[in-house]
Amino acid sequence: MESSSSAAAAVDGEDGGGSKRSWYAVGERAVLVPYLREHVPRYHGWMQDPALLEATASEPLSLDQEFEVHRSWTLDPLKHTFIVLDKDLIEGGFAVGDPHTEAMVGDVNIYMNDPDDLQLAEIEIMIAEHKSTFCYSRGKGLGQEAILIMMAFAVEKYGIHTFRAKINESNTASLKLFRKLGFKDASYSSVFKEVTLEAPATALPLVSPLTIRNW
Repeated sequence: MESSSSAAAAVDGEDGGGSKRSWYAVGERAVLVPYLREHVPRYHGWMQDPALLEATASEPLSLDQEFEVHRSWTLDPLKHTFIVLDKDLIEGGFAVGDPHTEAMVGDVNIYMNDPDDLQLAEIEIMIAEHKSTFCYSRGKGLGQEAILIMMAFAVEKYGIHTFRAKINESNTASLKLFRKLGFKDASYSSVFKEVTLEAPATALPLVSPLTIRNW
């Protein structure tokens, strides 16, 4: 069993990259920024949508509970969350330190939750569809770009060698996307109606060069 030292080191900045709150990553259409307290109210609004709750296998929370979840996520050394910003929705140009809540369209996460292999990361992506601007952001390739940026980030900062995605069988769009990227079906849970897909990092079309800067 591997220790959590490498994952924790990445979070604590022992690799010279700073704390996990200090990174942001820039893509062609999306910017990934730290999940800040300023983002929580809008994120909470998304998660009142029954369709998103079902797609993410989540339970509805109160706003206070959402703030508690945010705090636990930011303190957890085995989890990393970015808020996905749509560049086209950023008002006045991107500014480091500005949460740019007006441009929020979703989030992307990795979890290093396999105690036998902390360089294996489960990855999740959500592009919200609660309002018309979010609908506009769907279909632009933001989800695919956010996944590719997150995986390249995870390889660089956490040394991840394998990615895993667990997707409800009814979420055909996500299944199609991950399979398109090179993920292969690994198992199926008839209890949870969930498909598990996996891919080695070396087999994925990761975004390179990836722009990672201090927040």
